[in-house]
Amino acid sequence: MKINVLESSPFALRLKVSGATFNFANALRRSAMSSVPCMAIDKVTFYENTSAMFDEYIAHRLGLIPVTTPKDSKSGDEVLLSLTEEGPKTVYSKDLKSSDKVVKVANPDIPIIKLAEGQKIRLDAKAIVGSGVKSSKFQPGLATYKANDSGDEFEIYIESFGQIPAPEILSRTLDIISADVKEITKELKK
Repeated sequence: MKINVLESSPFALRLKVSGATFNFANALRRSAMSSVPCMAIDKVTFYENTSAMFDEYIAHRLGLIPVTTPKDSKSGDEVLLSLTEEGPKTVYSKDLKSSDKVVKVANPDIPIIKLAEGQKIRLDAKAIVGSGVKSSKFQPGLATYKANDSGDEFEIYIESFGQIPAPEILSRTLDIISADVKEITKELKK
């Protein structure tokens, strides 16, 4: 197998892979989107919401905001993000204050809600580590592949949503696939 890096940045990774199979390319794509754990807001507690929007609507929007995920994160890790704002103003993702200086919103300019004069919002949001198998909000990015006409060369593209850099998504994906293969091999030897 021969790999050529065509593009590499924190938000995008493009590879040309020669000598691979459709099975490998698809396993890489599926694992990158569903098996790499990352943080996302999972539970929101509202203390005050005098805006025109329902709590559930705001909680859903918060769940879709990418949250950075440290390399050493593991299942069970959680971080509290708090928000206290009063209108008139547009509340953005950057207004969420994290209890952990390493974990923060990946994009500070995502609008959450527009508050009118006198409207208030006060809440705590708990971000946890999860995987895309549980919910798409735990997907660290998108992964696609395109094969050449003979099907022996693939262009693999990984785009990060900001929680984890794209090259790191690939690295973690390969670690997960490798561990899964070792586990299957171990079980087959029994």
